[in-house]
Amino acid sequence: QVQLVESGGGSVQAGGSLRLSCAASGLTFARITMGWFRQAPGKEREFVGGINWSGSITGYADSVKGRFTISRENAKNTVSLQMNSVKPEDTALYYCAARISREYVVRDRDYEYTYWGQGTQVTVSS
Repeated sequence: QVQLVESGGGSVQAGGSLRLSCAASGLTFARITMGWFRQAPGKEREFVGGINWSGSITGYADSVKGRFTISRENAKNTVSLQMNSVKPEDTALYYCAARISREYVVRDRDYEYTYWGQGTQVTVSS
């Protein structure tokens, strides 16, 4: 049974930092691309960033580029999202997602990911 469990969400002031983690089980972690998505109230779910199976390729939404960084530790079956210089518009429910793939690209459409976590809330106050 595949499980993705996010952690690290919380409340932070604008300009601060937060680190989200996603722990995966039930699959061969080194064979999957991991993505982070977010959904704010009243808005559609959107791509934040992703990292390919080897960690050699990352991709980010323009809105977070230069502020957020994704990394992974295949030995620990975890992927992290380091969020720096956060803004109130980063407030959302953040999800990690998995796509079984050994590609050298990062997909940015939610329908391309098979497995999803339950999400962790991030709230940024001004």
